[in-house]
Amino acid sequence: MNDHPIRRLIQKITGQDAEAAAIRESLEEVIEESERESPDLSAQERVMLGNLLRLGELKVADVMVPRAEILAVDETIGLAELLKLFREVQHSRLPVFRDTLDDPTGLIHVKDVLGLLEAEPNGAYCLSPYARITALRRPILFAPPSMRALDLLLKMQASRTHLALVIDEYGGTDGLVSIEDIIEQIVGDIADEHDDVTAALKLDGDGYIADARMDLDDFKTDTGHDFLVDDDENAPDIDSLGGLVVSLLGRVPLRGEIVTHPDGSEFQVLEADPRRVRQLRVTLPKPPNPA
Repeated sequence: MNDHPIRRLIQKITGQDAEAAAIRESLEEVIEESERESPDLSAQERVMLGNLLRLGELKVADVMVPRAEILAVDETIGLAELLKLFREVQHSRLPVFRDTLDDPTGLIHVKDVLGLLEAEPNGAYCLSPYARITALRRPILFAPPSMRALDLLLKMQASRTHLALVIDEYGGTDGLVSIEDIIEQIVGDIADEHDDVTAALKLDGDGYIADARMDLDDFKTDTGHDFLVDDDENAPDIDSLGGLVVSLLGRVPLRGEIVTHPDGSEFQVLEADPRRVRQLRVTLPKPPNPA
């Protein structure tokens, strides 16, 4: 595992020695030159390479979900209630604690719970009355907030553990990091089939308030405006409004920033965090006055 070529490449790029610094400097020059003179790298490829270069600077505290947003279960929860919770939150893994979140005891995977279902003669399934949640616990990783996010990613890969609790200096739970949280620092927001984009677009004066995950084709259907022209070489790489904004800017924008599209449209970032754009205000260019 330690000799995997991808692992060695990432470690070389994001390391902290002189060789890593030289490699990063060379890559930054290639990215800048490509942006100025060459179409060899698409906008999305430039963003991803830039994100990879910055990954070595990120700490676990920069990518974690704060404690207030952690979904976890007490180890005394009943199996039926646990199965209901998995169905409601649409997560595959949940941390397990004893009494409080400051006393974590592991994590539980939904497929382990499903493995307890027993088939009945009529074709229905029921939970075994003898099953206990404590028998399903898997180990969970622990990380300090000052740890490099990249080091935690490599540790997750080595241990095949997808969740880590962030523990503060007093031993309390400060946050939660999934392997997806770290990967998103490189590739951008990873949406799945359970991500619900409700009320994705609504009128707001002379513009629209839009969920940044809204698909560009859906935006075109609702407004008639197409951001991707036929000769745009990067069109296949961009699917959402948020992805378009990140591509235009070359990084994840800050809240309040205004990004201008070549066609004159403006995107004002209403909500964002270090990993993704969440909500935008989109102002389309006014049509030209008829002669």
